Amino acid sequence: MAHGYDAGRLDLPFVGVATFGKYPLCLDWDRLDADVAILGAPFDLGTQWRSGARSGPRAIREASTLFAFGHAGAYDHEDDVVYLPAGQARIVDVGDADMIHTDTLQSHANIEAAVRKILKRGALPVTLGGDHSVNIPCIAAFSDEEPIHLIQFDAHLDFVDERHGVRYGHGNPMRRAAERAYVTGLTQLGIRNVSSTAREGYEDARAMGSDILSVRQIRKLGVDAVLERIPAGKRYYLTIDIDGFDPSIAPGTGTPSHGGFTYYEVLELLDGITRRGTVVGVDLVEVAREYDPAGVTSILAAQVLLNLIGRVLHNRA
Repeated sequence: MAHGYDAGRLDLPFVGVATFGKYPLCLDWDRLDADVAILGAPFDLGTQWRSGARSGPRAIREASTLFAFGHAGAYDHEDDVVYLPAGQARIVDVGDADMIHTDTLQSHANIEAAVRKILKRGALPVTLGGDHSVNIPCIAAFSDEEPIHLIQFDAHLDFVDERHGVRYGHGNPMRRAAERAYVTGLTQLGIRNVSSTAREGYEDARAMGSDILSVRQIRKLGVDAVLERIPAGKRYYLTIDIDGFDPSIAPGTGTPSHGGFTYYEVLELLDGITRRGTVVGVDLVEVAREYDPAGVTSILAAQVLLNLIGRVLHNRA
């Protein structure tokens, strides 16, 4: 099989335009024709402590170029599968939704409009945050679609209803999602330690259809048992907060929480999810380059997303 080393440009990671995975750029959304569309949502006005997640989309895109060098796909020798085969994986980067400084509602509206456009064009939306509040407009964009089950990887429950009038910050997205009739339930994985949500938030979450598991509970149950708790054969929306990972491998985030996931724990769950149902939307949030001096968090985010997209497309086929 041709691997791209013998002819044409070498295109090392530091050469060229840093789109996600060095996939083509499509800024005319009315002409979007792809299986997967990568959208940036560089918004971080919803943070309660350290801001900086607005740098996430650029950092993830730049890190993703590491995995876009000289191959006709990504061969996984453990699975004996070539993921993202060249010429078959139709992925484009559609740039960023427009952000309006100091205006949460309009910025969110722009994200929602972008995701709606991607869905209308028949592509899988993969949104790069931004803080976790960007999930609110992402989920809102599915109001005209078939019902979805929301699967969250996170250290925090993010189920606050309202605090000092704030309903659309990064502590609110799972509550806002649970209120929508087309969100049939939530699976919340990795939740641990001192959280942004009080006891009543957990009680409300369970009453509104959430299954909540900590990292330690997941390790005791095992991957297969956790997957069995997720409704089979459904349409899944995945929201991945990078602070779901342990800060030893993901320090570059505003609210790190010790005791988090390792890389392979999440990858094995994601692989199982792509086999168990249909992934119809993804966001990965809370990467903050300013707290990531070695770039390992951005690399982790890019690696997770490319592996996830590869498995979504492979298992769909």
